[in-house]
Amino acid sequence: MEKIKPRTLSGFMELLPEAQSQMDAVMNVLRSTYALFGFTNIDTPVLEASEILLAKGGGETEKQIYRFEKGDTDLAMRFDLTVPLAKYVAMNYGSLTFPFRRCQIGKVYRGERAQRGRFREFYQADVDVIGDGSLDPANEAEIVAVICETFRRLGIARFQIRMNNRRFLNGLFEYLGIGDRSAAVLGAVDKLDKIGREKVEALLTETAGVPADKARELMDIVSAPDPAAMLDSLGGKCEALDRGIAELRQVTGLLPAFGVPDDKWRLDLTIARGLDYYTGTVYETVLLDYPEVGSVCSGGRYDNLAEYYTDRKLPGVGVSIGVSRLFFILQDQGLLRPEAAKPPCDALVIPMGDVLDAAAAAATVLREAGVRCQIYMEPKKAKAKFAYADKLRIPYAVVIGEDEKAAGTVSLKDLGSGAQEILTAAEAAKKISEGLPPAAAPVRERKEEAK
Repeated sequence: MEKIKPRTLSGFMELLPEAQSQMDAVMNVLRSTYALFGFTNIDTPVLEASEILLAKGGGETEKQIYRFEKGDTDLAMRFDLTVPLAKYVAMNYGSLTFPFRRCQIGKVYRGERAQRGRFREFYQADVDVIGDGSLDPANEAEIVAVICETFRRLGIARFQIRMNNRRFLNGLFEYLGIGDRSAAVLGAVDKLDKIGREKVEALLTETAGVPADKARELMDIVSAPDPAAMLDSLGGKCEALDRGIAELRQVTGLLPAFGVPDDKWRLDLTIARGLDYYTGTVYETVLLDYPEVGSVCSGGRYDNLAEYYTDRKLPGVGVSIGVSRLFFILQDQGLLRPEAAKPPCDALVIPMGDVLDAAAAAATVLREAGVRCQIYMEPKKAKAKFAYADKLRIPYAVVIGEDEKAAGTVSLKDLGSGAQEILTAAEAAKKISEGLPPAAAPVRERKEEAK
């Protein structure tokens, strides 16, 4: 039989066990942090009816989506977790308590060109707050606190959350007399970090039809070195602009009360976020030592995302961490702590001789006490068994021979220090539980620490 060469599709990530354990550690931090802020975990299907996902998408979304037919059903794979959330809330409105605070970690799919650090299948980790009829902008400030605490717990110190407001931008476009071109203008401004001011101005004039003088004025405003002073100078120019400025000030004014340090956020009037469903505060989070990778956590306020599924007004605000992308960057730069890769178990139970029944009984006692353990059942020499434990970095060995079986004891060996003592299985379980190190933050910040 001709063998098929095993391969993984371009743009899809597969990890070896140690790296997968590090990925799991990152996700555990995300889940525990989201829980700290009172978010409820949900899950939604990977497959949806195409009309559900494309209702608010269109444009680039339709080009990137994985879409196919099965029988007479038009299906698509979710490209983010926010649009399925809008459907979920609209469909389950009567069973939910509002404000509804949800978190979700799941895979999403985009058929864009795979490149270094960008995947076609990747994990996103989202938090969102959904209101019933209204949603106080204070929620937009708390989302910044969620981002800040998440990155702190991951062990990432050098990051910054950059904030703007879509009402401010739309008011600015109205003030400049280009409000009728807002979608095209937003799309151009959103490319500023990638292509620079000169090319954005060309896009504004040639593609969006903005007069050259207005394009220059827009760029002068959003690129101002002191955004707060620029907001002050724009006050009173236009009612819509004033609303956006007031909202920005309200949200940013609450950040100290939420414990967000001043150096972890800044106003950035160039942040637009390309998706057209954002209506208020928008966020992008960058790693200061790796600005070239762009945002690793982004999102914002949306008021009308559920309008295609219900007549109810269900405004929301949320952010999404691109987990696969963030993990790739940390792995590529050698910033993941080896100790964050949790061994597959806390203890390896090693039978010596015909004592498998005693080994199984001891393992049962350990597991009932919450100790993760594995029995080495293969008939190999002791050296091979201990080498197995060493390779997997298992911290303890529970050895059982004929003497231990007869005495109803085990020999507990600390594989780090080499210390060994005779105990009952219950005593060994207690000793192992007390000796395990606390979980380490998954990330070490500086490159030189990895050497």
